[in-house]
Formats: sequence, C-alpha cells, structure tokens
Amino acid sequence: MLSEVISKWGVKVFDTVRIHLRDGTTLDGVVLPRPGVGDPNVVILKLDNGYNVGIHVNNIEKIEVLSHVESKSAVSIPIGQFVRAESTGLPRVRLVATGGTIMSKVDYRTGAVYPSFSIEDLYAMYPEVKGIADIELLNLMAIFSEDMTPRRWTEIAEAAYKAFLDGVSGVVVLHGTDTMHYTAAALSFAIRNPPGPIALVGSQRSSDRPSSDAFENMLAAVLVGARAPFAGSYIVMHASTNDGLIAVHRGTRVRKMHTSRRDTFISINDKPVAYVDINKLEIVLNTNNYTTRSKVEDTVLMNKFDEKTTLIKFYPGMDPEILHFLIDRGYHGIVIEGTGFGHVREELLDPIKRAIDSGIPVVITSQTIFGRVNLNVYRRGVELLRLGVIPAEDMLPEVAFVKLSWVLGQTRDMSEVRRLMLMPIAGELNLRSDISTYILRPELPKVSL
Repeated sequence: MLSEVISKWGVKVFDTVRIHLRDGTTLDGVVLPRPGVGDPNVVILKLDNGYNVGIHVNNIEKIEVLSHVESKSAVSIPIGQFVRAESTGLPRVRLVATGGTIMSKVDYRTGAVYPSFSIEDLYAMYPEVKGIADIELLNLMAIFSEDMTPRRWTEIAEAAYKAFLDGVSGVVVLHGTDTMHYTAAALSFAIRNPPGPIALVGSQRSSDRPSSDAFENMLAAVLVGARAPFAGSYIVMHASTNDGLIAVHRGTRVRKMHTSRRDTFISINDKPVAYVDINKLEIVLNTNNYTTRSKVEDTVLMNKFDEKTTLIKFYPGMDPEILHFLIDRGYHGIVIEGTGFGHVREELLDPIKRAIDSGIPVVITSQTIFGRVNLNVYRRGVELLRLGVIPAEDMLPEVAFVKLSWVLGQTRDMSEVRRLMLMPIAGELNLRSDISTYILRPELPKVSL
C-alpha cells in the first residue's frame, strides 16, 4: 500500500513534501528512509522543527512534492573521499565525518543504534544549512566514538588543518558523543593558532528518532563554523533538554555528564563561550575570554600524541602493583585521578617514586571534577609534591590525559614536560578558580522552621 501511495504522488526518499491529511491538517517535511521493521504502511517525515513523525497512508489525502532530491545526493562517499560544494559566495564550511550517533539510525528489531546515514544523507536531511554556508564533505572515517584513539586524533587534526589551508571559514567534525570531549581537547592542542573554529557535533539520539537532537546541533555547528568570531576547538550541543538553544563549550573545559540527556555536555570550571539561538540563527557570546580568528599563515600543526600514556582512577585499597605493571610495560606517562585535593593511599608512594625516577611523569588530577588540585593542604599532598608529581591544577582528568599524551608527543624531557603541563596552552588551565562556574544544584524543598 505504501509503495502505491508513494509512486502515485511521485515521492522519493529525502524529497521535501507537504502531506495533506484527511482531517484537513497539513504537514511539511522531508521524507526519511523506512526502518526495516514496523508498520510497512507508514511514511516517516522529518518536520521543520527537527522532529520526526509517522503517518499512516490511510490518513493521507494527498502528497504535494515541494522539491525533489536527486538520487546522487543519497549515495555514499567512500571512506577518505572528498566532495566540494558549488560556490554560492557563502562562507565555506567543511564537514569531516568520523561516525557517531548523528550518522546512525535505530535498528527497530533489536533497539540498537548502528551507523547508517552517509554524510550526503545528512546533507539531504538538513537542507537549511545551504543558506548558511557552502558545505564541503569529507568522509574521513566511520567508527563508534569508543573506538577513537590518539592515532585517530592525529588524522582528524591533519584533516582540519588541511581544510584551513584550503581556505574554509570553519570545520565541523561529526563525532560520537561518548569520547567527543577527548577529541575536542586533542584538537585544542594539536592545531595551534587556528584561523577559525573547529566545531565538534553529535547527537544523543539517532537522526531518525522523533526526539533526535541532531537537527539543531548540526545547524548550530555549521553556523559556528561559518560566522563565529572565535577560533579554536569547541563542542556544540544542546544547552538544555528543550530545543531552541545550543551551547558552545570550550574544547578543554567540557565533559559528558549524562548517559542520555540531550544537554549532556557541561562546561566544567568554566562557562560556555557562546550560545546559538536556533530560531534567530544568531550566535550570542557569553564571555569575551576567547581566541579570535587569525591568519592561516600563523597556524601550526602539532598533532603527535604519545600512545603509551594512561589515565587511571584511584580507589580505596588500590593495589600498588597496578603502577608497577605500567612501569614494567614501558608506559611513558601516567595520569592519576586522586581523591579530593589530589590524594592517593600511602602504598602508592613507592611505585610513584619509581615511575618518576625512571623518567615517567606522573600527573595528579581530582576525581571531584569541579575545583582544583591542591597538594599543599594535607601531609599526603606534600609527600606527593616531594616525589615530583605534577599537580594538574583545575584541569579535567580527561584533558590532563590528552595534554600529557600531546606533550610527550613533543618531548620526553622531564623538566620540559613539567613546564608544559603547568603552562596554560588552550584554555585548559586557570590560575584562579571562579565559584560561579560550579554546576547549579537542583532546587531544594523548603524546610519548615
């Protein structure tokens, strides 16, 4: 029945249509591919607000095709291939695809999410970006974010760097959300003095789900790449569970804080640099503390990362043999998430000393996430300082790990490693803490007096 209705009105996948329902209602949107299971007589329509609806053919009076999409628009580009858009005089923004939920759909047989939509599919689903920028498409890789590695960071950084050398206004990296903050930090260090923004974007919910956040996130990321006054690496994702407002987080100050909420990314020990008002398509600056765009001639690629760097979490009763194992296996750098101000148990002091004496830098962060390391308050902290550990100040553990990996990619000299780790490079380290950047607590119930 569905195929008969579709063919009757000459509708193709990714066409923009107006569906007239028998009750007099009209719905405008883009026709999406059908899932493999479910009611075969339902049309899946992406509405202008970004939400998807299913419409049974029995409720359809007629379908009016507003615009056709040529079949080539839905053809996948092979991995490693690049397509340049026709110039319209708008700013050029290059989309670099790496994978993730924003390029995925739901398998309704299992409930699992798997990579499906090509980068062209996304482009066909979001025709609104055509009025913002001339889009260029690079299908760099197609992996889940949990499969990201430092070697992949090197590839992404090189792709972004080459895009800037080619004259683009901004780069948008399509990325899975689970490790997006690691990659955002890596790009912050790997590309020095970028001429424009690198906007990492993804979605918590796949593009074919009714509650998908992909549409607004994508639109905001392209807008940032095309028009933002700032440069550097940023994560561009929902600011709340509601639609309409997208946050722009500094790449070295952001963390994924919830498994499924659309506003999962929160700036830590910092404020979002800006917000994007989707309805007005405006970038609203939230601070004047950002790096402005610069000349591409000043941009330097430093994308070497040490793959023998590790991040471990201290816990009560932690076995010192874990550290001895890392030393014996030839690791070059160790980041430890300590408790509170940055503490570990007494039994770990000897292996930490052994590591440092062996030329392996040991960096101490805090698992509290907010606040900063201070090893001068308690005796244990003083003991750690005497051993030669590097306090990570207010760096996030993930950022300290990425930074140490990057630093060790540049030098193995212990004094130089210490100097670079304690020097602010990409907004990852503040010399003073701002109490206003602490996450807001939920509203508490009133207590009777």
